[in-house]
Amino acid sequence: MSQLQSSWEMHQQNVAYLPDTDMEIVAASTSLPDAVGDSDRNVPRICGVCGDRATGFHFNAMTCEGCKGFFRRSMKRKAMFTCPFNGDCKITKDNRRHCQACRLKRCVDIGMMKEFILTDEEVQRKREMILKRKEEEALKESLKPKLSEEQQKVIDTLLEAHRKTYDPTYADFTKFRPPVRNSPKTQAAARSASILTQDLSSEDSTDLFSSNGFGTFPESVEPQMFSNLDLSEENDESSSINIDFSQLSMLPHLADLVSYSIQKVIGFAKMIPGFRELAAEDQIALLKSSAIEVIMLRSNQSFTLEDMTWTCGSNEFKYHISDVTQAGHSMDLLEPLVKFQVSLKKLNLHEEEHVLLMAICILSPDRPGVQDTSLVESLQDRLSEILQTYIRCRHPPPGSRLLYAKMIQKLADLRSLNEEHSKQYRCLSFQPEHSMQLTPLVLEVFGNEIS
Repeated sequence: MSQLQSSWEMHQQNVAYLPDTDMEIVAASTSLPDAVGDSDRNVPRICGVCGDRATGFHFNAMTCEGCKGFFRRSMKRKAMFTCPFNGDCKITKDNRRHCQACRLKRCVDIGMMKEFILTDEEVQRKREMILKRKEEEALKESLKPKLSEEQQKVIDTLLEAHRKTYDPTYADFTKFRPPVRNSPKTQAAARSASILTQDLSSEDSTDLFSSNGFGTFPESVEPQMFSNLDLSEENDESSSINIDFSQLSMLPHLADLVSYSIQKVIGFAKMIPGFRELAAEDQIALLKSSAIEVIMLRSNQSFTLEDMTWTCGSNEFKYHISDVTQAGHSMDLLEPLVKFQVSLKKLNLHEEEHVLLMAICILSPDRPGVQDTSLVESLQDRLSEILQTYIRCRHPPPGSRLLYAKMIQKLADLRSLNEEHSKQYRCLSFQPEHSMQLTPLVLEVFGNEIS
């Protein structure tokens, strides 16, 4: 009996979570938890009274809805039935209405108990308890932050922009001047094979925003940083800014890669809600200042923690630190860049958070040359609010803990990387034999740093 009482108490707790529409059924059945295991969940269950399909344990026995209701009504009315036959009728689904006496006797025989039936007072208390719980849950739900329809639309727009401007197959990498590792003698041949022959140097800088700005490449896209890294001791000699510029065999390939990535960053920026509302001068100022930072952010998608490289398809386009040093960059940039990529990767950002961070990075009102800082700031604030709301609504703990603050810190890290990149680019571009390897678009975007 103690086990039965324990089951009853457990059931009473479970009942409180049922909705109002189920309350009448609860009052009728006071069903116990189904003891059938997960493996038997699909096995048909039979009513112990009439053989019909059972819906669960009701009043301590496995029964159908019909026999459950019959037992409840009979017990509450204290009905007294008499069998018109010989008192041992066989109850089936088809004849269960013919003899109430034998049907009730069968209910008792299989273990149904009137003690499990709720009184009218108990039913009322349960209804009040359920109503109170529903009100509390509704209040809790109303206080929970939600993405508005407009905010979700912004996120969807940014996701579409990123997918249109990032090709995870990296198919276009084969169109770059080929990567040449540790083979400086082949640089001239690689350069002659360049597909980036379009002369943009004489065009106005606003052409950065035209659809033909870099028409050599298709609209399928892929961004990547000056490629990628491998923290091996053999590169310690490159940790100084004094790089051996006679060994830059990877410069042509990585110049094409960065140029290609800049084009795709421009394409992404043009689709950020509100970006095209800015004056053309502010659009250009924002892109010139943020391009390398956004490339670093986007390149995290191909960065692998296992070997600290950027893997862009085949091994030919798997980039190590040694590759980047052969393009003129030192460990003063590459070491903090790798640390940045590792820490960003470990945040396990959702794609939605990733694209919002890139858009926030681009729309920074404190970029040099920006005139309408108020408008840029309002656009950035809007994106920041959407990001914070998204994290609260969609990013489960523990990953969401302090996530927004960590993401904003990444923007500060990018500023430092941008500054170091500018120094090394300036040093590289002062070498005529190497600056001529850079594409017109790279010179257009980064050229103001050496003027």
